[in-house]
Amino acid sequence: MEAEEEQRRRLKIEEALEIQSLRRIISAYLNYPDAAEEDVRRYERSYRKLPPAHKALLPNYPQKFQRLRRCISMNSHFIFGMLQAFEPPLDMSQDIEFSEDPHPECAEKDHLVSEGINACSCESVPVRITCSVSNQHCCVEDSNHTCRPQGLTYPNEEVDIESRHQSNTGSLSPGSINTKETTEYCSGSSITDSNGNVPVTSSQQQWLEPSLRLNVPLVDVDKVRCIIRNIVRDWAAEGKKERDQCYNPILEELNMIFPNRSKESPPACLVPGAGLGRLALEISCLGFISQGNEFSYYMMICSSFILNQSQTAGEWTIYPWIHSNCNSLSDSDQLRPVSIPDIHPASSAGITEGFSMCGGDFVEVYSDSSQVGAWDAVVTCFFIDTAHNIVEYIEIISKILKDGGVWINLGPLLYHFADVYGQEDEMSIELSLEDVKSVAVSYGFEFEKESTIETTYTTNPRSMMQNRYFAAFWTMRKKSGIGQLHVR
Repeated sequence: MEAEEEQRRRLKIEEALEIQSLRRIISAYLNYPDAAEEDVRRYERSYRKLPPAHKALLPNYPQKFQRLRRCISMNSHFIFGMLQAFEPPLDMSQDIEFSEDPHPECAEKDHLVSEGINACSCESVPVRITCSVSNQHCCVEDSNHTCRPQGLTYPNEEVDIESRHQSNTGSLSPGSINTKETTEYCSGSSITDSNGNVPVTSSQQQWLEPSLRLNVPLVDVDKVRCIIRNIVRDWAAEGKKERDQCYNPILEELNMIFPNRSKESPPACLVPGAGLGRLALEISCLGFISQGNEFSYYMMICSSFILNQSQTAGEWTIYPWIHSNCNSLSDSDQLRPVSIPDIHPASSAGITEGFSMCGGDFVEVYSDSSQVGAWDAVVTCFFIDTAHNIVEYIEIISKILKDGGVWINLGPLLYHFADVYGQEDEMSIELSLEDVKSVAVSYGFEFEKESTIETTYTTNPRSMMQNRYFAAFWTMRKKSGIGQLHVR
């Protein structure tokens, strides 16, 4: 009896932590307009400090501030529509017993929630496209650093979520900044954008009530801005160049390796770190059973909205480049609109019934025994350096591939946890490319192709500064008869 009571208590605590974590991510999205407005006010304060003679040289500057506010309003319109379409997996309005992380020192630098997902819950969904979110690079313009939003998994009948709570240290109060526009968005009032569109409101979305919003760190709102730039990469015409650089070599390789794909029994391809889902969808369109795996709720909420809720191409307009005044050629470049999505996902030509997105940590999900030898191909794009232990990633990829299956990889080694300081329990194994390849060989892989591809990641193509990667690109094949490998 005591053991059962302890189990119930543990499950209750885990559910409370999960609700708190999901509230934090939703609060980060809801705090976006407030934080963006505060940025504009900061610009205005700097402008007011100029001497009159200098102000006279910048007659259009005040107009730019108002244009920025209109752009923020449009981004907020998209975000709020996305949140209204989101169906939380738990009762977000229920009371929880605490509001602060009891162990803030254990909070990971960028991981904001989920860690364990039941592998059996990840199923192909032939009618409704379901999706999730994972560790993705998100390059911050005009910075040498990389932010990678992480988080949870998309909640629906097919996907179970188990999340982890984190500290709210250094938070932004949701009520600390109030403007007419941002208050209306966050309270769900009916407003229109510049095209006269009205966000759909619903009494069922009680979890969007301002009283349920948390104070969140400013870094959480930065993750929302990263998501907006990731949308351009995956779902805008302006991101086509990056997609061509990163996705086309992978798609061409798959097409060449599997030339005679059967519609009755198509090859199965797994895409860990699928982000906003475009690569996994394109692989499905080639005639593969394609499953994307994602870990970040930030991305999952967004990818589900685009995949499931988009009614037509170009339905939404966002302004992804407004949050940096650095390295802009002109105000028009910085404030230019981007239409999304560039295609209508649900009507994409050739998409197979086997397309699905599975939410959860790659290690947790695909270590399950049901995954052993289940996949003909594994595709990793800007993913393997998100590991705490890259050796474990390689081991799992080897296990889940069939004998003779292929691993196609493209990306750098910008290790996700390399600069996490002050956490003694944090693991980060940071191998050189040479060592990564050696480990892969030890797990039964043979190289078939290897090259370097120059590319960017969520970079503003009109910025004066372009951060470029020289990404490793390879195709490896798992030798037959490897089974359970014992590494020397």
